[in-house]
Amino acid sequence: MPMSPYVRRLRGLVGHDVLLLPSVSAVVLNDAGEILFGQRSDSGQWSLPAGAIDPGEQPADAIVREVFEETGVEVVVERLAGVAMHPVVYPNGDQCEYLNVWFRCRAVGGQARVNDDESLAVAWFRPDDLPSVESWIRLRVDVALTDDPAWYAKQGESRAELALPHSL
Repeated sequence: MPMSPYVRRLRGLVGHDVLLLPSVSAVVLNDAGEILFGQRSDSGQWSLPAGAIDPGEQPADAIVREVFEETGVEVVVERLAGVAMHPVVYPNGDQCEYLNVWFRCRAVGGQARVNDDESLAVAWFRPDDLPSVESWIRLRVDVALTDDPAWYAKQGESRAELALPHSL
């Protein structure tokens, strides 16, 4: 996965040690009610469009940018769906703790396609026929498909899906 110049500078200082980074992800729905997924080039796993927030960037702007960069799909943010901390250990040993803000978005233009080197494939899936995904991804999808207030881990709550270090 490409690394932003900002994260590259930080990695130069801390090596593989844990970085706390703000991130965004999206559950993008099309007019048919299907959800947009990308098959990651680093792991082959299906995942939601996601990425780090750049310094000075607002989360909603970041997810609109990330979805387009990764999938070629233009979106509008419909609502904040949730927020949670989540660890990731990359294949090269880099450790991150992401504060992930996820949104429910609606596709408004573009064509779903592999639009960068982060994905092997991009596809739409019906909610009742998703590809095999980690529980962390399923949590974000399930929460985004409701009209409930934004989800967060309650004080003292421990959830297994928030501790899987290889799930993006």
